[in-house]
Amino acid sequence: MGFRLGSLFFAILCDLLFNQIVAVVAETTGAEIQLPPITVTATRSEMPINAVPISINLVNKNAIQVARQTIGLDESLSRIPGLFIQNRYNFAQDLRISIRGFGSRAAFGIRGIRMLVDGIPETTADGQSQVDNIDLGSAERIEVIRGAVSSLYGNASGGVISIVTESGPETPFLEFRPTIGTFGLSKYQLKAGGQLENLNYLINISQMKLSGYRKHSWTENFLFNSKLRFEINQTSNLTTLFNFVHAPTAMDPGALTREEVESGRRQAAAQNVLLDAGESVMQGRVGSIYHHQLSDQHEITFTLYSLFRDFNQALPFNRAVDFDRFSAGGGMKYIFQGDVLGLSNRLITGIDLQHQDDDRRNFDNPEGKPGERLQLHQNEQVTSLGTFFHYEFRLHRIARLTLGLRYDQLRFQATDFLLTNGNDSGKRILDAFSPMLGLIFTLQPSLNLYGNLSTAFETPTTTELSNRPTGQGGFNPGLQPQRATSYEVGLKGIFRQFHYDLALFTISIRDKLIPFEIPTMPGRRFYRNAGSAIHQGLEFGLRGTILKGLTASLAYTYVNFRFKDFKTNKETFDDNQIPGIPPNQLYTEISYHHHSGIGGSLELIHQDDFFVDDANTMVKNAFTVVNFYTSHSVWIENWKVAPYIGLNNLFDHAYSASVRVNSFSGRYFEPAPGRSIHGGLSISQIF
Repeated sequence: MGFRLGSLFFAILCDLLFNQIVAVVAETTGAEIQLPPITVTATRSEMPINAVPISINLVNKNAIQVARQTIGLDESLSRIPGLFIQNRYNFAQDLRISIRGFGSRAAFGIRGIRMLVDGIPETTADGQSQVDNIDLGSAERIEVIRGAVSSLYGNASGGVISIVTESGPETPFLEFRPTIGTFGLSKYQLKAGGQLENLNYLINISQMKLSGYRKHSWTENFLFNSKLRFEINQTSNLTTLFNFVHAPTAMDPGALTREEVESGRRQAAAQNVLLDAGESVMQGRVGSIYHHQLSDQHEITFTLYSLFRDFNQALPFNRAVDFDRFSAGGGMKYIFQGDVLGLSNRLITGIDLQHQDDDRRNFDNPEGKPGERLQLHQNEQVTSLGTFFHYEFRLHRIARLTLGLRYDQLRFQATDFLLTNGNDSGKRILDAFSPMLGLIFTLQPSLNLYGNLSTAFETPTTTELSNRPTGQGGFNPGLQPQRATSYEVGLKGIFRQFHYDLALFTISIRDKLIPFEIPTMPGRRFYRNAGSAIHQGLEFGLRGTILKGLTASLAYTYVNFRFKDFKTNKETFDDNQIPGIPPNQLYTEISYHHHSGIGGSLELIHQDDFFVDDANTMVKNAFTVVNFYTSHSVWIENWKVAPYIGLNNLFDHAYSASVRVNSFSGRYFEPAPGRSIHGGLSISQIF
């Protein structure tokens, strides 16, 4: 409790200190530094960030790319309050990302959070997201909605992460960016873009290899993505996106017990090495977005996309998974914006359709060599159909009301081809209405008071439905969707040279999806529903300019997530803390960039200790790490040369980067690397 109060006091003290510094600067210079307005698009319509009655943040290109390795979302998103990222440094398992507790259950991939790239869903119809095909080296900005928004996006929308990739500049360019670092890191990136009459283009190619801090952590991938936007005429355009990833190797070192961590942090779990645990992925995606401005007040957008995914995985318990996926989807969105009866109005309505078809086979995996004996063979199909309606209108010159409603229906169907143990074919139909009510008062340009009542629902993914402790195929008939109702109030705006936001929330969750393991299959995750849970928290963010070229930011999060009603056949967990989430998080950064091209930033990340099991018997220890980045850019005629260096975990702190919640074997911990260094050189030519 003392640390929690101390962290909150520290956040408030920093706020006051920044204000005093700004006041002195203003008196000295005689003028305040003007901050540019910020707009966001993750709300499905472009809007000023301080005019929406929800918590939303934006991370710009410099924070994503400059002097960073650009191999993980945690590099840039740790600065956002309310968002908790565990980087396992394990590309076979992906990051574990949580927004206000949504997504904390993920054993692999990302759950409970809607992922978008250029408006096209990375989240599949069943609610699972992967990030192995995202190259942050070509990301222009990332927008994050903190909180339940199923009224906009449907299933798995406890929050939204929307990545917008770069467009080509008016003047064509070519850029080469090699990066090397400790633990065998090498990444080579080639990027080109420009404008050819009515065609804007950006093409990005990269290859990354990483030996890893721990044994059995080798990974490599090849990424290609492109963005082509053709201006058909003054009122319409067509954007086409291509993406391809080939990751032939991503080894899984597994989690360790506390005793194993203390005896050797860099070791891999013995079973993972014995059975050669890891995965390989090949995926391709194409999408098109047609936008037409019907008039000054009316616009319409059509979206179509499809992908294939070939996936193979060796698991650390005599099981190998092989599935081939085809997915396709699309949607329509209509926006009206104008005055009705003298009052400003905005209407957003549309329909989303997704279909997912997985041919899944599980084999035995003796000694890390997948055998020929089938343990499961079934076709899994998920079809999701949702329609949404959002209406915003001005009640008063300082008050604006938002009403939202969405209906989704998801059809899960499994066809069992392995009939030697009976026919486990089956289907499930899950649906939900998701309402939303928001109100924002613009008391003055620097002060916006808002509140919202919003909802979210989250179905189990096909993997979670298929993983049954009985070992049968088909879908688990007893596993239900998780449903949540969120209440939030907050303040946001611009005070002098600083953007600030403060949010308080309470989320009531029913049928919370909880992972667990069984003795006969350690390492394999199954799922059950808890009766109910409550998520409460406070989030505070501050970011802005102290002096010309000198910026600072702070993000503090306090949460209290607890089970209200959760009983199993053997245990009662009522009022226990929900595992996997730290009660306190703190992020601070100070950056300086001189007009000559030299710059650097120093950041501090602190995470409180937290429980790793439902019974609250095992704790992951708190940690604090400091990272430093510096770069220098020089123009030589039409060439730009920018060397950079980054130091992660500057003081070589030993900590666990991630945990595996409710591990039966006691292997909860995935150690993070010690001090590491990376560096590179960006070479660009402007034509």
